[in-house]
Amino acid sequence: MLKALARILKVLNSETEPSQISLALCLALITGFTPVWSLHNLIVVLLALIIRVNLSTFIVGTVVLSGVAYLLDPIFSWIGVMVLTAGPLESLWTALYNIPLFRLAKFNNSIVMGSLLVSLALFLPTFILANLAIRRYREHVLQWVRKSRVVEALTATRFYSLYESVSGWGR
Repeated sequence: MLKALARILKVLNSETEPSQISLALCLALITGFTPVWSLHNLIVVLLALIIRVNLSTFIVGTVVLSGVAYLLDPIFSWIGVMVLTAGPLESLWTALYNIPLFRLAKFNNSIVMGSLLVSLALFLPTFILANLAIRRYREHVLQWVRKSRVVEALTATRFYSLYESVSGWGR
């Protein structure tokens, strides 16, 4: 747990672009909220590997958001049932279900449909808010923290030595 926290702090304090961290968190939102063995998750993981995102944030975000998803599964299921049983869309779902690729994607599952819709709806707001939060953290909090007496006390602990070894600052 300490190593994961140290890696997150390393990423936040690094020179990595905030947009790369935010995009990794948004992609983790999709893979974390939706069931693991879904076709779209394979596409999202490939996308995360191809484009330039912070993989540590993507992995930690996926793990954390998977835990949150278990708490939200009843809401995801309710949203999925509402969308899949909507009268005007029933013929669309029937036609898509007859396509083998659609069956592989498991979009007929209410939790898959609901969680994917929620994660896609939260994608842009999460990107904007995470980007803003990282920039504000670096401008205000990081500068204040580096100057505080608490940091001086923490530099003497085992956690800080672990942080230094992960971040490469301890030379």
